[in-house]
Amino acid sequence: MKIEIVTIGDELLIGQVVDTNSAWMGQKLNEAGFEVSRINSVSDTEDEILNILTETSSRADVVLITGGLGPTKDDITKVTMCKFFNTELVFSEEVFEDVKSLLKRYVPNINELNRAQALVPANCTVIRNPVGTAPVMWFDHEGTIFVSMPGVPSEMKHTMEYNIIPRLLERFKIGSIVHKTVLVHNIPEAVLAEMLEDFEETIPEYIKLAYLPAPGRIRLRFTGRGSDKAMLESKIEELVLGLQPIIGDNILAYDDVSTTEVIAKLFTDNKLTLASAESCTGGNIAHMITSLSGSSVYFRGSVVAYHNEVKQQVLGVKEEDLLENGAVSQPVVEQMAEGAKKIMGTDYAVSTSGIAGPDGGTDEKPVGTVWIAVSGPNKTVSQKFQFGNIRERNIIRSSEMAMVMLKNMVDKDLR
Repeated sequence: MKIEIVTIGDELLIGQVVDTNSAWMGQKLNEAGFEVSRINSVSDTEDEILNILTETSSRADVVLITGGLGPTKDDITKVTMCKFFNTELVFSEEVFEDVKSLLKRYVPNINELNRAQALVPANCTVIRNPVGTAPVMWFDHEGTIFVSMPGVPSEMKHTMEYNIIPRLLERFKIGSIVHKTVLVHNIPEAVLAEMLEDFEETIPEYIKLAYLPAPGRIRLRFTGRGSDKAMLESKIEELVLGLQPIIGDNILAYDDVSTTEVIAKLFTDNKLTLASAESCTGGNIAHMITSLSGSSVYFRGSVVAYHNEVKQQVLGVKEEDLLENGAVSQPVVEQMAEGAKKIMGTDYAVSTSGIAGPDGGTDEKPVGTVWIAVSGPNKTVSQKFQFGNIRERNIIRSSEMAMVMLKNMVDKDLR
């Protein structure tokens, strides 16, 4: 079966609002065993909505729609659907009671716009919305199911989890979908594909391998589809084991996790502490770490030493090394890591110093030159990288590589 998602709203098309609904819906549908074949976004115009309804009805079994169901005049989805399904709006006392119940704490008098939320197409199945004023509308139309939901994420998520997905599971018999992700670092996508060329010839047709690249890392995702879930899991595990002789230490994790999550588990499980000293990454490493709940267990803090005076006065970097070698150099970045570890009293510290760009580079040190250091209980190691000339990418890749170097040191220390 094929499921398509349709999101409605000019705010999505002009970039004012990021469409997080589709990503969340796709994830939850996949977990339930369904496959999303297409995601569509259209503007708040009658023609565009009618066109996408016509298109999806010809190729999808289920069309899940979010947006355009508010109380204001620019929300036209409900009226447009009446045209498409050749029906009219009728007043639902049940929906009106829900609206009044939800608004009674905030709105003393129900106005006509609020009352209009209780108007629903006559030929739809109304699914009541306990967390919002707009009801969910389910249509069975010429072999295709259309479900129109509010665009508010909390309302959409509630109805998807408690109503829509359970109803779809009752209606359709689906097979199993099994995913397994392997996190690979520091190998370009084209190089990795060449390394795995012979390996991919051994993958059976019912299992697909996808490359999902991001700065500094690639997720290899195996997806198996079939009726025998246990068989799929067994075959995928067999394939995953076959990657180790090919990729080796460039495998960072055997799960769909971020590099930060790998570090969090490593440090938490082993009761280790961490600090960072950042120049070119500007606090991004600290941001990545603290974006995860519970990071205070192992992360003490960070010094964003953007100016050389901060490197000297706070981290203890020697003035002569700054003058002789410059801020982007091995002795400076190593002293930054050692200084952060000392002043924060941690087991480990990471540091970065580089030229993120787009300007500031020289012939000797072009844009994208980055030194990264890791200091641990026994030693300090550092490495020079050349990442490129795109500032945002350089910051991300520097942060990712700092995490990888940190993991490698801790792994060796724990052996």
